[in-house]
Amino acid sequence: MLAESDWDAALVFAGDAALLRATAASLNVRVNIASYDPAAPTRPHRRGILEVLEIPCAVPPVAGQPDPRNAEYVLRMLDRACDGCMNGEFAAMVTAPVQKSTLMDAGFAFTGHTEYLAARTHAALPVMMLSDERMRVALVTTHLPLAEVSRAITADRLRATLRIVDADLRRYFGLRSPRILVLGLNPHAGESGHLGREEIDVIEPVIRQVRAEGIDAQGPLPADTAFAERILDGADVVVAMYHDQGLPVIKHASFGHAVNVTLGLPILRTSVDHGTALALARTGRADPGSLHAAVALAIRLAGARAAHAGS
Repeated sequence: MLAESDWDAALVFAGDAALLRATAASLNVRVNIASYDPAAPTRPHRRGILEVLEIPCAVPPVAGQPDPRNAEYVLRMLDRACDGCMNGEFAAMVTAPVQKSTLMDAGFAFTGHTEYLAARTHAALPVMMLSDERMRVALVTTHLPLAEVSRAITADRLRATLRIVDADLRRYFGLRSPRILVLGLNPHAGESGHLGREEIDVIEPVIRQVRAEGIDAQGPLPADTAFAERILDGADVVVAMYHDQGLPVIKHASFGHAVNVTLGLPILRTSVDHGTALALARTGRADPGSLHAAVALAIRLAGARAAHAGS
């Protein structure tokens, strides 16, 4: 748990303090729940303490059984953290997994954190990127049915995605000229148009255009071979056309330790690389590795952004 480690940054936990106390007690975790005071001086987080920004549940929750009546509670946490990042109260936000179906069952049009935070911050285009120690994978489209993917890959969207990836890898990760590998959409990257024309009509022209702008984009590459070690060598990020084209590879390599970073937002947001794992709720068997990695990366990127802004 995050509370059992020291961190070189102040951590604020948004949520229901009573729920956190009950969960800690059920897992025999000794922790002191302290109320968050935005006017108090910030101090690095120390083990055994949770500084909680109190947002109460609407109804008492049952572990592993999300309740649509608490959907608004979930969104209130996101809104408060997001607004705090927008106004400078917080340097970054780290999100835990969310049960999207429960929010939709409650009547909210919620397809994911990425899209929700983009709407909240009025960002034109959010870009989902998963990162681990060996590779980064960014997406042109995210939570879409497969039947809608081809129509969504427009020249404007792909061009904006590549520009955002290039700019944010420079800003957050300190890369002077990120090398970007761009995947094709179709098998064998379209096989010269015999297996689809998206590569010829959209992807190749956009790559030529952004290269003329100084962005080091290469492709389109066939997705089935692009993740071979010799091709990835020297690359900084792979841009995949859709969710299940790129994410299974990085999740296979680093599941539970990769970090989801949303590019293209005016705020810094990281998250875990997995879902809610409802069957593990309050069992003490959930692996916190990705959450630790998400917090550590948020701290590092917040420092890099501050240094970049001051340079």
